[in-house]
Amino acid sequence: MEPQLIPLIDSLPSTVPFVGPEALERKRNRLFRARLGANESGFGPAPSVIAAIRNHAGEAWKYADPENFELKQALAAHLGVAPANVVVGEGIDTLLGLSVRQYVREGTPVVTSLGAYPTFNFHVAGFGGRLVTVPYRNDREDLQALLDAVKREQAPLVYFSNPDNPMGTWWAAAEIEHFVDALPKNTMLILDEAYGETAPAGALPPIDASRPNVLRMRTFSKAYGLAGMRCGYAIGAEKQILAFDKIRNHFGMNKLTQIAALAALEDQDYLKTVVAWIIAGRERIVQIAAKNGLKAIPSATNFVTIDCGRDGPFALAVLNALVDRDVFVRKPMAPVLDRCIRVSVGLDEELDYFEQQFPQALEAVK
Repeated sequence: MEPQLIPLIDSLPSTVPFVGPEALERKRNRLFRARLGANESGFGPAPSVIAAIRNHAGEAWKYADPENFELKQALAAHLGVAPANVVVGEGIDTLLGLSVRQYVREGTPVVTSLGAYPTFNFHVAGFGGRLVTVPYRNDREDLQALLDAVKREQAPLVYFSNPDNPMGTWWAAAEIEHFVDALPKNTMLILDEAYGETAPAGALPPIDASRPNVLRMRTFSKAYGLAGMRCGYAIGAEKQILAFDKIRNHFGMNKLTQIAALAALEDQDYLKTVVAWIIAGRERIVQIAAKNGLKAIPSATNFVTIDCGRDGPFALAVLNALVDRDVFVRKPMAPVLDRCIRVSVGLDEELDYFEQQFPQALEAVK
């Protein structure tokens, strides 16, 4: 006799949505020379943020403020909303899990795109939801198909990212607003804007915190360079944001993360510099793809998806050949999308090494 898991949990595989580069390095028994797969910012946080962490390192013995008061005040001022319209959490991944928990029971239909961010699917499975997926269309999430699936399934929850991961594509703000207007009033939209800072002008709709059926999620992990500190936030109507306080881990944030996020938000000049570096890095990856006879999909994120020109097994072979050459990249796994690999913007020396190794990887698998 031993304690028994509930059937739902017992039925799930023991897995994580992504295999980390560290796990691959342990398996290979050597480090990557170009870490270009996790959509981190190799440029790192602002010097002002590093100084703030250093200056406050001695406060690591303290629990963080469970209300995230100062950070919420600063975010609200930055976004032009009230503090009651913002909830802070340990990255968007945690906020996704809390959102699913609020709206999904076992068997509840949940709509997303086939091949979209898999961590959301991981949470839906963990709470027993029934995933309803629609395919991408022309390498973009299909807004009309998502809307049709929501109405057909009477789904209380739909997930959509803009700009998109894993393809890097995006929709204009007007199209997003039209999609929101057409949603049933009792369907909650999770609008993942993790890459909002790197999006072109006109991609992000103005924030309307009065809408009760939209939760917009953003992060300090990408352009702000704080992926390792885990800090994200959601923006929404007061009642819906207040619901997070019923179930969130009130001591999940750590003190130094709060300090770092505050300092990062204050240093908008550095953010602008990083975004310029990201745009330049995207252009370079596009050029590297073209140099090898391949097409890069236009991107609004801190990565570029490269069409390897054949099918999923070929793209996977290219990925593995790059890994063998100490270049860490990832790829979409859903049909059609799986013909691609995804390369994050990195430091010049990392992109130099990728440029050197990419033709060799392609030649090795042809």
